[in-house]
Amino acid sequence: MGSNNHYSEEAPTQVATVPGFWMDKFAITNRKFSLFVHDTKYVTLAERPPKAGDYPGAKPELLRPASVVFQKPPFRVDLHNHYNWWIYVAGADWRHPEGPDSSIEDRAEHPVVHIAYEDADAYAKWSGKELPTEAAWEFAARGGFQSAAYAWGEEFTPAGRYMANTWQGEFPWQNLASDGYEGTAPVGQFPPNQFGLFDIIGNVWEWTTDWYAAHHSVARACCGGSIAKNRDREQSYDPQMPDIKIPRKVIKGGSFLCAPNYCWRYRPAARMAQPIDTSTCHVGMRFILRSP
Repeated sequence: MGSNNHYSEEAPTQVATVPGFWMDKFAITNRKFSLFVHDTKYVTLAERPPKAGDYPGAKPELLRPASVVFQKPPFRVDLHNHYNWWIYVAGADWRHPEGPDSSIEDRAEHPVVHIAYEDADAYAKWSGKELPTEAAWEFAARGGFQSAAYAWGEEFTPAGRYMANTWQGEFPWQNLASDGYEGTAPVGQFPPNQFGLFDIIGNVWEWTTDWYAAHHSVARACCGGSIAKNRDREQSYDPQMPDIKIPRKVIKGGSFLCAPNYCWRYRPAARMAQPIDTSTCHVGMRFILRSP
């Protein structure tokens, strides 16, 4: 697992063992999520107003159903300030990916987005599946390669062919869409890896069950006892926001917004922290099923 040649949070590399499992060939689509919602009447986190008690001092206008949406600036911006392209949009949710005036009417086979961790967990319980651990996800994404940079080998575009939906051009203002897509793509538009998994890299990030830590932990609790789980949860808080203790999970795979000049994370080893209360336009989900 991991990489010693890229971002610091991917190091150190380590050996991990996972029990066998099946994995969804595709990320969960809007069509499949619609069936879940129809069957359960589930309301996602983005569709519910945040509780004022959970966010002391929050402005009233922010305590509305909303989600985080990418907005492409018209010119170069400071890459150290992500608010130059991320905005909190009232009315944005899985049915309205860009905001209340958008829809998924022609995106049934696109991956569902604006999914918070508890939404993914609810879908897992309904489907009888589970979210993968970070180790299981990375093993699946590698497709049999032990240390290749990408899920398909060492070359990003072998023979000039795009293998995943990522960003081409200078992020965040110039999207050349050379791979054919500026936003999400319908699932299955790019070749699968050697395990038969489509879009395991790019298109949308995918949730895992692991609490985030700044670096790979070489000595992990083998049984995942409650003490270890609580400690891992507490260690997942963002140290740059000490007054707001929102736990974070590991997301994997990169998305259509990952670019070489900013987020070179369309690789199996790459990992990011995602607050469990936050949904965005580029995070989705995929599940696994284990033998009894």
